[in-house]
Amino acid sequence: MVPVWLTDTVTSDLNRALHYTQLWGLHGMELRTVGGADDRIPFVNEKQIREQLEGTDLLLASVVPSMFEGPVSDRAAWMNDLLEFEDTLKLCRRVGCPRVTISPFAAEPGASLAPMAEALQQAGEKAAEYDLLVAVRNGPETACPTGQALADLLARVDAPNVRAAWNPVGALRAGEDPAAGLTALAGLVTLVRCSDGYIENGRWVDCPLGEGAVGWRDQLAQLAAHGFQGPISLEVYMEPRPKHGLRSATTLIHMIRDVRAGTASA
Repeated sequence: MVPVWLTDTVTSDLNRALHYTQLWGLHGMELRTVGGADDRIPFVNEKQIREQLEGTDLLLASVVPSMFEGPVSDRAAWMNDLLEFEDTLKLCRRVGCPRVTISPFAAEPGASLAPMAEALQQAGEKAAEYDLLVAVRNGPETACPTGQALADLLARVDAPNVRAAWNPVGALRAGEDPAAGLTALAGLVTLVRCSDGYIENGRWVDCPLGEGAVGWRDQLAQLAAHGFQGPISLEVYMEPRPKHGLRSATTLIHMIRDVRAGTASA
């Protein structure tokens, strides 16, 4: 398991993001917005990304374009997303990124899984031409709020490179036990989003990593048992974010080490 982070949860400035990555002891980054507020992958300064990463041993774990974020009923919109997907795939090839993280469409009452699977199938086939992975994330604002819902969707997609970006906080917020959600996705996870919190009086409360209701030590142990060795991507939502980013990164690194030590001694 490789500790990385989703940089624009703290800063969209690449120089500052690189500084925090190294300061916090993380091994790499997941990029979504790089530069200004509207500079979303793939419409970013590619030359800057290449030059800033050159000479470092940092991993670019994933990029996150604005793709399949609307309702699946808007077929014209997601067909256009597929056309623009080529730009993201070419960017990944040039900057050495192995995966793209996308949404499984927006939550929409009565939406069928069939067109979602069709869209993901086409995305997977395009990505396979570039030897890239497609990571599909769950979350309460998406058509797949839980791990089980995401597993049900991925079961309909005949593309081995289309896998899960598991978000246990998203599942928890949607009412699913994170342990059960991860069990449903066993063997399908290529990236894990990492934050923590709990529900209090019907509202979500962010908290330091390891102090919430996710049960991160159990999550990491379960991932290790499934043979997962991919990126654990930290998200930071508590203020001041640089301070809490350092704290959460340190916690994550220690938990990963503990799980590795436990696995080695088992």
